[in-house]
Amino acid sequence: MKAARIHSTGDPETIVWEEVPQPEPGPGQVLVKVGAVAVNPIDTYIRSGAVALPLEFPYTIGCDLAGTVEACGEGTKRFQPGDRVWGSNQGLFGRTGTFAEYAAVGEEWLYPTPENQSDEAAAAGALVGITAHLGLFLHAGLQPGETVFVNGGSGGVGRSVVQLAHAHGARVITTAGTEEKREQCRQAGADLALDYRSSTLDDDIRNFAAETGGVQVWFETQREPTFDRTIGLLARRGRLILMAGRAARPEFPVGPFYVNDLRLLGFAMFNATPEEQRVCGEAINAATAAGQWEPHIGQTFPLSEAPRAHRLQEENTLEGQGTLTGKIVLTP
Repeated sequence: MKAARIHSTGDPETIVWEEVPQPEPGPGQVLVKVGAVAVNPIDTYIRSGAVALPLEFPYTIGCDLAGTVEACGEGTKRFQPGDRVWGSNQGLFGRTGTFAEYAAVGEEWLYPTPENQSDEAAAAGALVGITAHLGLFLHAGLQPGETVFVNGGSGGVGRSVVQLAHAHGARVITTAGTEEKREQCRQAGADLALDYRSSTLDDDIRNFAAETGGVQVWFETQREPTFDRTIGLLARRGRLILMAGRAARPEFPVGPFYVNDLRLLGFAMFNATPEEQRVCGEAINAATAAGQWEPHIGQTFPLSEAPRAHRLQEENTLEGQGTLTGKIVLTP
């Protein structure tokens, strides 16, 4: 079989599509014939070395996958050959990455793929969906009727937050840079989609959220949070979620924060246990069955073109070129 691997960290061209031995599923693992994978910003950070992890080279890249179980290792209980599955959280902590024709994956990190969902859609929604669900529910405890704000509702995590919050009965505000993208946000479930460059942006957020006393859950996806502004838009006992901006060192308005009983919640998806992530996977599958979950695929490439896919992701994540809406998906 072939896999997309790196032999050292570096730019996207360090990725090599090369012949490798087909893995055998170990105890508790299943062998998945990969149908689709997706690119995430974290994949590019690991590949480039921007996020320093103890990698064993050659290293197979990728976190997300969807496909079909080919074989089961000793002690597996949840799946059998022929089952369609999807999952994330691979390529970390000694787990092999997913950008390959076959992958041996611990069954605790996999979930059944709904009958009405393609492998491409399942892979596209894996990491971003689990991230959004963890933030909204495990950490922020979102309740029906509350007001949620998320930056960038046409992006991977942003769109996931919009869909899952809407499905839970929340009132959702988001932003996007073009009217086309704002319409996509509305179709995904946003009650209010605003131009992030608007001179009346904060007033529009404040007016819409007045019914609930302000924003109850602010899901911050930007690399440079603006705490002075954000805290002024939160409701009493509002929750501010941080899941981006590793190098950010913003000023923090302590007084307005504590006198309004606010909460600041930071989390990384990869810290969640398999049991916590399974709750997310099951909820995402239920939303799929109910017609409330539809990941947006922006571009699709052959798996052999992983360097090109990584380059496109970096151009949009780091350089802000704005040439991508939705997830990058690759297929063998």
